[in-house]
Amino acid sequence: MSLSGRLFAAIYDSVLAGTEKAGLAAHRNALLSTAAGRVIEIGAGTGANLPYYSDAVSELVVCEPAEPMARRLERKLASFGRPIRVVRAPAENLPVESASFDVAVSTLVLCTVGDPQRALAEIHRVLKPGGRLLFIEHVRGAELRLARWQDRLNFLNKRIAQGCNCNRNTLASIAAAGFTLITLDRDQLRKAPPIVRPLVVGVAVRP
Repeated sequence: MSLSGRLFAAIYDSVLAGTEKAGLAAHRNALLSTAAGRVIEIGAGTGANLPYYSDAVSELVVCEPAEPMARRLERKLASFGRPIRVVRAPAENLPVESASFDVAVSTLVLCTVGDPQRALAEIHRVLKPGGRLLFIEHVRGAELRLARWQDRLNFLNKRIAQGCNCNRNTLASIAAAGFTLITLDRDQLRKAPPIVRPLVVGVAVRP
Protein backbone atom coordinates (compact mmCIF):
# COMPACT_ATOMS: atom_id res chain seq x y z
CA MET A 1 0.00 0.00 0.00
CA SER A 2 1.46 3.34 -1.02
CA LEU A 3 1.47 6.29 1.33
CA SER A 4 -0.49 8.35 -1.20
CA GLY A 5 -3.11 5.61 -1.47
CA ARG A 6 -3.55 5.44 2.30
CA LEU A 7 -3.80 9.22 2.53
CA PHE A 8 -6.32 9.41 -0.32
CA ALA A 9 -8.54 6.81 1.37
CA ALA A 10 -8.28 8.64 4.70
CA ILE A 11 -9.43 11.99 3.33
CA TYR A 12 -11.82 10.81 0.59
CA ASP A 13 -15.07 11.09 2.56
CA SER A 14 -14.25 14.49 4.02
CA VAL A 15 -13.17 15.87 0.64
CA LEU A 16 -16.47 14.82 -0.92
CA ALA A 17 -18.64 15.93 2.01
CA GLY A 18 -19.54 19.31 0.53
CA THR A 19 -20.24 17.82 -2.89
CA GLU A 20 -22.48 15.17 -1.34
CA LYS A 21 -24.55 17.81 0.47
CA ALA A 22 -24.72 19.96 -2.68
CA GLY A 23 -26.51 17.31 -4.72
CA LEU A 24 -24.44 14.17 -5.15
CA ALA A 25 -26.14 12.37 -2.26
CA ALA A 26 -29.55 13.16 -3.77
CA HIS A 27 -28.45 11.65 -7.08
CA ARG A 28 -27.19 8.54 -5.30
CA ASN A 29 -30.50 8.16 -3.47
CA ALA A 30 -32.72 8.64 -6.52
CA LEU A 31 -30.71 6.27 -8.69
CA LEU A 32 -29.69 3.50 -6.30
CA SER A 33 -33.11 3.18 -4.67
CA THR A 34 -34.20 1.60 -7.98
CA ALA A 35 -31.69 -1.25 -7.69
CA ALA A 36 -33.20 -4.68 -7.08
CA GLY A 37 -32.20 -8.33 -7.11
CA ARG A 38 -28.54 -9.29 -7.35
CA VAL A 39 -26.38 -6.15 -7.49
CA ILE A 40 -22.67 -5.73 -8.18
CA GLU A 41 -20.91 -2.40 -7.60
CA ILE A 42 -17.51 -1.61 -9.09
CA GLY A 43 -15.01 0.70 -7.42
CA ALA A 44 -17.03 0.84 -4.22
CA GLY A 45 -14.39 2.97 -2.48
CA THR A 46 -15.19 3.67 1.15
CA GLY A 47 -18.85 2.64 0.76
CA ALA A 48 -20.58 5.94 -0.01
CA ASN A 49 -23.39 4.13 -1.84
CA LEU A 50 -24.25 1.63 0.88
CA PRO A 51 -26.95 3.71 2.66
CA TYR A 52 -28.96 4.11 -0.55
CA TYR A 53 -29.69 0.49 -1.42
CA SER A 54 -33.21 -0.65 -0.52
CA ASP A 55 -34.51 -3.98 0.76
CA ALA A 56 -35.28 -4.89 -2.86
CA VAL A 57 -31.59 -5.81 -3.19
CA SER A 58 -31.34 -9.52 -2.42
CA GLU A 59 -27.55 -9.73 -2.71
CA LEU A 60 -24.90 -7.02 -2.86
CA VAL A 61 -21.35 -7.59 -4.06
CA VAL A 62 -19.03 -4.58 -3.81
CA CYS A 63 -15.70 -4.63 -5.64
CA GLU A 64 -12.76 -2.45 -4.63
CA PRO A 65 -9.16 -3.09 -5.75
CA ALA A 66 -7.41 -0.52 -3.53
CA GLU A 67 -6.58 -2.06 -0.15
CA PRO A 68 -6.85 1.18 1.90
CA MET A 69 -10.32 1.83 0.48
CA ALA A 70 -11.40 -1.80 0.94
CA ARG A 71 -10.41 -1.76 4.62
CA ARG A 72 -12.46 1.38 5.28
CA LEU A 73 -15.34 -0.15 3.37
CA GLU A 74 -15.27 -3.30 5.48
CA ARG A 75 -15.35 -1.27 8.70
CA LYS A 76 -18.68 0.23 7.61
CA LEU A 77 -20.43 -3.07 6.92
CA ALA A 78 -21.45 -3.74 10.52
CA SER A 79 -23.91 -0.82 10.40
CA PHE A 80 -25.90 -2.30 7.50
CA GLY A 81 -28.45 -5.00 8.16
CA ARG A 82 -27.88 -6.96 4.97
CA PRO A 83 -25.29 -9.43 3.69
CA ILE A 84 -22.64 -7.56 1.71
CA ARG A 85 -19.66 -9.27 0.12
CA VAL A 86 -16.48 -7.28 -0.44
CA VAL A 87 -14.35 -8.46 -3.33
CA ARG A 88 -10.86 -7.07 -3.86
CA ALA A 89 -10.91 -6.90 -7.64
CA PRO A 90 -10.61 -4.27 -10.37
CA ALA A 91 -13.51 -3.49 -12.65
CA GLU A 92 -11.55 -4.89 -15.59
CA ASN A 93 -11.44 -8.39 -14.06
CA LEU A 94 -14.53 -9.24 -12.01
CA PRO A 95 -14.28 -12.72 -10.45
CA VAL A 96 -17.97 -13.56 -10.83
CA GLU A 97 -20.02 -15.67 -13.23
CA SER A 98 -21.30 -14.32 -16.52
CA ALA A 99 -24.95 -13.22 -16.79
CA SER A 100 -25.44 -13.53 -13.02
CA PHE A 101 -26.44 -10.02 -11.87
CA ASP A 102 -29.57 -7.93 -12.34
CA VAL A 103 -27.89 -4.57 -11.73
CA ALA A 104 -24.39 -3.12 -11.92
CA VAL A 105 -23.48 0.18 -10.29
CA SER A 106 -20.69 2.63 -11.16
CA THR A 107 -20.43 5.97 -9.38
CA LEU A 108 -17.37 8.16 -9.97
CA VAL A 109 -15.39 5.12 -11.08
CA LEU A 110 -15.10 5.02 -14.88
CA CYS A 111 -12.97 8.16 -14.70
CA THR A 112 -10.29 6.23 -12.83
CA VAL A 113 -10.22 2.64 -14.11
CA GLY A 114 -7.14 1.85 -16.15
CA ASP A 115 -9.12 0.52 -19.12
CA PRO A 116 -12.71 1.82 -19.25
CA GLN A 117 -13.66 -0.25 -22.30
CA ARG A 118 -12.49 -3.46 -20.66
CA ALA A 119 -14.30 -2.51 -17.45
CA LEU A 120 -17.54 -1.90 -19.34
CA ALA A 121 -17.09 -5.16 -21.23
CA GLU A 122 -16.83 -6.94 -17.87
CA ILE A 123 -19.98 -5.22 -16.61
CA HIS A 124 -21.74 -6.26 -19.81
CA ARG A 125 -20.53 -9.84 -19.27
CA VAL A 126 -21.73 -10.20 -15.68
CA LEU A 127 -25.17 -8.66 -16.27
CA LYS A 128 -28.11 -10.80 -17.27
CA PRO A 129 -29.82 -9.93 -20.57
CA GLY A 130 -32.00 -6.96 -19.70
CA GLY A 131 -29.78 -6.14 -16.72
CA ARG A 132 -29.22 -2.49 -15.89
CA LEU A 133 -26.11 -0.38 -15.42
CA LEU A 134 -26.77 2.51 -13.02
CA PHE A 135 -24.13 5.21 -13.31
CA ILE A 136 -23.09 8.60 -11.93
CA GLU A 137 -19.93 9.83 -13.62
CA HIS A 138 -18.15 13.10 -14.17
CA VAL A 139 -17.23 13.47 -17.83
CA ARG A 140 -15.65 15.54 -20.57
CA GLY A 141 -17.38 18.90 -20.86
CA ALA A 142 -19.67 19.60 -23.79
CA GLU A 143 -18.40 23.18 -24.04
CA LEU A 144 -15.18 23.32 -26.09
CA ARG A 145 -13.32 25.77 -23.87
CA LEU A 146 -13.88 23.64 -20.76
CA ALA A 147 -12.95 20.45 -22.63
CA ARG A 148 -9.66 22.00 -23.68
CA TRP A 149 -8.87 22.96 -20.10
CA GLN A 150 -9.71 19.42 -19.03
CA ASP A 151 -7.21 18.11 -21.57
CA ARG A 152 -4.53 20.53 -20.40
CA LEU A 153 -4.99 19.79 -16.70
CA ASN A 154 -5.75 16.09 -16.85
CA PHE A 155 -2.15 15.15 -15.99
CA LEU A 156 -2.40 17.17 -12.79
CA ASN A 157 -5.83 15.81 -11.87
CA LYS A 158 -4.55 12.25 -12.28
CA ARG A 159 -1.68 12.93 -9.89
CA ILE A 160 -3.83 14.59 -7.24
CA ALA A 161 -6.80 12.23 -7.43
CA GLN A 162 -5.14 8.82 -7.71
CA GLY A 163 -5.53 8.32 -11.44
CA CYS A 164 -8.81 10.16 -12.00
CA ASN A 165 -9.21 11.41 -15.58
CA CYS A 166 -11.32 14.54 -15.96
CA ASN A 167 -11.72 14.38 -19.74
CA ARG A 168 -13.20 10.96 -20.55
CA ASN A 169 -16.19 10.65 -22.89
CA THR A 170 -17.86 8.02 -20.74
CA LEU A 171 -21.22 8.06 -22.50
CA ALA A 172 -19.56 7.11 -25.77
CA SER A 173 -17.71 4.30 -23.99
CA ILE A 174 -20.95 2.95 -22.53
CA ALA A 175 -22.56 2.92 -25.96
CA ALA A 176 -19.50 1.30 -27.54
CA ALA A 177 -19.68 -1.50 -24.96
CA GLY A 178 -23.09 -2.53 -26.30
CA PHE A 179 -25.38 -0.89 -23.77
CA THR A 180 -28.62 0.88 -24.66
CA LEU A 181 -29.09 4.17 -22.83
CA ILE A 182 -32.62 4.50 -21.45
CA THR A 183 -32.41 7.50 -19.10
CA LEU A 184 -29.91 10.33 -18.85
CA ASP A 185 -29.69 13.48 -16.73
CA ARG A 186 -26.93 16.05 -17.01
CA ASP A 187 -25.92 18.08 -13.98
CA GLN A 188 -22.93 19.62 -12.22
CA LEU A 189 -20.76 18.11 -9.52
CA ARG A 190 -21.18 21.11 -7.26
CA LYS A 191 -18.48 22.17 -4.80
CA ALA A 192 -15.92 20.52 -7.09
CA PRO A 193 -13.23 22.08 -9.31
CA PRO A 194 -14.61 23.19 -12.71
CA ILE A 195 -12.70 20.53 -14.65
CA VAL A 196 -14.59 17.73 -12.85
CA ARG A 197 -18.02 19.36 -12.66
CA PRO A 198 -19.81 18.03 -15.79
CA LEU A 199 -21.90 15.12 -14.51
CA VAL A 200 -24.04 12.44 -16.12
CA VAL A 201 -26.55 10.33 -14.21
CA GLY A 202 -28.32 7.55 -16.01
CA VAL A 203 -29.41 4.00 -16.66
CA ALA A 204 -28.23 1.79 -19.50
CA VAL A 205 -29.45 -1.69 -20.32
CA ARG A 206 -27.67 -4.77 -21.60
CA PRO A 207 -29.82 -5.96 -24.55
